[in-house]
Amino acid sequence: MKIVVAIARILMGLVFLVFGADKLFHFFPQQPLPAGPAGQFMSALFASKYIVFIGLCEAIPGLLLLINRFVPLALTILGPVIVNILLTGCLLVHTALPSGLIVTVLWFVVFYSVRGAFAGIFQARVASAGAVRVDTIEAGR
Repeated sequence: MKIVVAIARILMGLVFLVFGADKLFHFFPQQPLPAGPAGQFMSALFASKYIVFIGLCEAIPGLLLLINRFVPLALTILGPVIVNILLTGCLLVHTALPSGLIVTVLWFVVFYSVRGAFAGIFQARVASAGAVRVDTIEAGR
């Protein structure tokens, strides 16, 4: 299982590092924008320079995955990016859906290996250190 997780982590790290860096440095040939709403959406991302932020949100976690440091943080940052890839694939550019599904499967494989780091966010209720129980206050009266 460790080998599968390592392969998934490295593949996902490479994908996000390369394609995130491309959004910053444009080393792949520029493809024509798709027609319709998808092209308008992409045009708005480029015109507003929001694509640079997206590139950073892909490249930095991709690098963290490759060097195997702060993997839970990298997965946390990549979660919303992957959701946007899937939504764009479902709603705008249907050719992006298969790559989004592959990255999602890789994300879940890596997530499963570090699921202990996320245990706290799956608790329904946690008592804080400064909280005083109501029955303790009433008993003191």
